Amino acid sequence: MDFAEHGARVLVADLDERSGTQIASSIGGIFRRADVSKREDCRALVDAAAGELGGVDILVNNAGLQHVAPIEEFPEEKWEYLIQVMLLGAFYLTKYAIPHMYEKGWGRAINISSVHGLVASPYKSAYVAAKHGLNGLTKAIALEAAEKGVTVNAICPSYVRTPLVDKQIADQARVHGISTEAVIRDIMLAPAARKRLLEPGEIAAYVTFLCSDAAAGITGSLQVIDGGWTAR
Repeated sequence: MDFAEHGARVLVADLDERSGTQIASSIGGIFRRADVSKREDCRALVDAAAGELGGVDILVNNAGLQHVAPIEEFPEEKWEYLIQVMLLGAFYLTKYAIPHMYEKGWGRAINISSVHGLVASPYKSAYVAAKHGLNGLTKAIALEAAEKGVTVNAICPSYVRTPLVDKQIADQARVHGISTEAVIRDIMLAPAARKRLLEPGEIAAYVTFLCSDAAAGITGSLQVIDGGWTAR
């Protein structure tokens, strides 16, 4: 939405056709259903953007999911799928999109990582591994793209108020028999200095900034928005 408000033409991709179509329609954008764990879907998505929007100037890799389990009980298929979506998907989309940016001599690739790409939490081995890998991918591609007018950065937020996080809060409250407010303050954000969830608009605004000319000198960076989580 923030992109659209700044005049960008946006292609929205999701597995959920209903909500994806609604979001795209609300911002005057285009929707395409895609499973970013599959390279064929990623290639088709970039081709659709290039064909219908006249090119690809900005890529935001924002697909994510979570599964919590001790390593000895972690379903192997689930572990692999988290890696495929959050790490391989970002690789595929960047690989197919970045040549369009090189042609113009300008581009922005932004990976929505996580504070868990910097520090770990127990029982989240797949998510932590994927986000650590995504941060490394960000740095490597930034070095390759630097002289071609393309910047590549990652944003590492703490918990953001999304449906995924809301579900985790409800599950934790039920398991521990405490209020949702206590879950946020005492469990989820225990390491953070500021005990509040981030809002999606805060992350979107930072993405927009990284796409601006004012951020042209920022590349290969891990931009942390974590309420002081990693300050200790």
